[in-house]
Amino acid sequence: MKAPSLAMAATLAASIFSALGFTTSAMSAETVKIGILWPLTGNAASAGQASKAAAEVAADIVNNNHPELSNIPLAAGEGLPNMGGAKLELIFVDHQGNPSVAQQQALRLVTQDKVNVLFGTYQSSCTLTATAVAERYGIPMMVGDSAALNVTTRGFKWTFRTTPIASDFATGYMRFIDDMNKQGKAIKSIAVVNENTDYGTSVADAVEAAAKKAGLAVAIRVPYSASSTDVSAQVLQLKEKQPDVVIFISYTSDAILYMKTMKNLDYKPPMVIGDDSGFSDPSFIPAVADIAQGVMNRSSWDIGKPGSTTYKINEMYKAKTGRDLDDTSARNLQAMLTLADALNRAGSTDPERIRAALITTDLKPEQLMMGYDGVKFDATGQNVLAATYLIQLKDKAYQLVWPDKSAAAKLEWPMQGWK
Repeated sequence: MKAPSLAMAATLAASIFSALGFTTSAMSAETVKIGILWPLTGNAASAGQASKAAAEVAADIVNNNHPELSNIPLAAGEGLPNMGGAKLELIFVDHQGNPSVAQQQALRLVTQDKVNVLFGTYQSSCTLTATAVAERYGIPMMVGDSAALNVTTRGFKWTFRTTPIASDFATGYMRFIDDMNKQGKAIKSIAVVNENTDYGTSVADAVEAAAKKAGLAVAIRVPYSASSTDVSAQVLQLKEKQPDVVIFISYTSDAILYMKTMKNLDYKPPMVIGDDSGFSDPSFIPAVADIAQGVMNRSSWDIGKPGSTTYKINEMYKAKTGRDLDDTSARNLQAMLTLADALNRAGSTDPERIRAALITTDLKPEQLMMGYDGVKFDATGQNVLAATYLIQLKDKAYQLVWPDKSAAAKLEWPMQGWK
């Protein structure tokens, strides 16, 4: 009897596996490896650790059955059905807030850990180096938080970003200020205070450009190093100029330092707006809540009413960490859910198929846990439907106060600061 050909043998094997209930995708992808880079130590460790917990909650939602979250893609079921129930495997590394370390760690994840996708990295300067590795090796990378414009303006085809970016924030701030002027708040000038890496510089440039377009005076722009231990000179500059609104683009330790220095120098502008990041960090409110009452912050996250999907997801996170989701960790949770949806539609760990699935992502608002208008990527990999709110610190928590149609509490103007 003639031996079967290799093709016939392969077909026979496939038929046997099919009869036994196996699929080739299930055999080849028991897990999908996602390499995640965050600052797990250093000045931004609290933000990195908060996002790590958020990513783990997202993996729980995808890997295990959560019918109570049925509007979230893949929640009602276990794993990725188009890959035979493959689970998400998260591999975390610490880049310490150092762009060179982020580059080295991204390279390690790709070449040694053999991850299927990269994810991260909080600081935009670290995201720039990590995405360069992803581009070089043809590995998709999802960015859930970094906001510098140039992350998605370098012609890269492997980078995708769900979060709103600098130009979105700047436009939102101008709309808010216009609304306040219409309500009689008389905002004639602003000040922009920014840490001087890619993130702070990019957002500050966008805010200045938007203010110029809106005919709003920028009384002063104050760049500084996020590692500063004394910002007295910068606060005195603000005090001299007396702007109506100060917009801070700061990381954690510097945001806290500014609030304390403003109290020490008795400088309280009518309003402070924090550009997320340090103002959303879990350590910010415990450190300065008593002297920063009324401070505003941008956010795309709102816990929502009891029983809502957002409330239920927040309860999962709180059970894990003992605290509520903040905007940064929530944006990363949403990015992980978005990535999982694309992985499932790809039905494979092949990089090109994952990339093709990301390109065709089209999530609707009701499928999200964030206040975005959806998730849909343009040719640069940027989510064109990202959006943001403004929240205000009241007692020991932020409350959504703008835009009015979404507000859960009344905006207080001017800010109280301290008693």
